Amino acid sequence: MQENVQGKKTAIYQLALMGVMTALICILGPMSLTLPFTPVPISLTNLVIYLTVWLLGWRLGTVSYLVYLLLGLAGLPVFSAFTGGPGKLFGPTGGYLFGFIFMAILCGFFVERWKGWPMRLLGMLLGTLVAYLFGTIWLAYVAGMNFQAALGAGVIPFIPGDLAKILIILLAAPPIEARLRRAGLL
Repeated sequence: MQENVQGKKTAIYQLALMGVMTALICILGPMSLTLPFTPVPISLTNLVIYLTVWLLGWRLGTVSYLVYLLLGLAGLPVFSAFTGGPGKLFGPTGGYLFGFIFMAILCGFFVERWKGWPMRLLGMLLGTLVAYLFGTIWLAYVAGMNFQAALGAGVIPFIPGDLAKILIILLAAPPIEARLRRAGLL
């Protein structure tokens, strides 16, 4: 009986944490900065995805992100610049939004599988590269650019900021995770 109660308690905590992380993506995702030379905004979405999969793992972290995507698809203003709807999801930056699904899976897998920061860093870098690839291919297609021009508009200017986001997570996530574990929430 005690084991069944503990299992239900764990499931409720996991659902609550998924809800909190989805809400955090919805709050920070729209906060963005549009650069004059690219249709791709600087966003905090990937920062929150890194944290989400660090805390929840690849399965629950990816589901949290998918809920965010569905909320945006339904029209809630959760995407960059407080936009939402299918037009944003299938517009020039939609490839990045879809690429973040695979980024969450890959980053989360590395975080779950390895506890040392070098492998977790590698997972975040590989996941980010996958998101860049999806985003660049889609941007080139939708905007009528060649691949090199799409790289210049949607990847190259964002590398320093995305590396900084990864560094922030490598420094901030372990103490957050430790506190949540001490509180019995993870």
